[in-house]
Amino acid sequence: MTRPVHFEIHASDPAALAEFYAKAFDWKVNHIPQMNYWLLDTGLGDGINGGLMQRHGPKPAPGQSVNAFVLSLDVPSVDEYQRRALDAGAVVALPKMAIPGVGWQIYIRDPDDNILGLHQRDPAAH
Repeated sequence: MTRPVHFEIHASDPAALAEFYAKAFDWKVNHIPQMNYWLLDTGLGDGINGGLMQRHGPKPAPGQSVNAFVLSLDVPSVDEYQRRALDAGAVVALPKMAIPGVGWQIYIRDPDDNILGLHQRDPAAH
């Protein structure tokens, strides 16, 4: 069986987008200038870490359909992390919705129009 071990975010301005993820989600960022690559440390636990790199081509257009995997973050409060993300420059892509018996989910667009999910576990969601 395989499992995801690393993710990458493509950015028009990687340094600025790295600041967004550090501010909104408290990720630690480490720039590797030789590769023009930013490592993203999402914290301790059973999650995965990732990277951020220069986008090769135009950024996604608002309203464009998804053409890659969408990552969802496990957060203690969808409402709190939505606020943090919006304060850091994100916009709502899809509003908060219940996944009955599982939890709450929203989708945001980061400042470079990448889609990201926020998920709060809650078996009482309906």
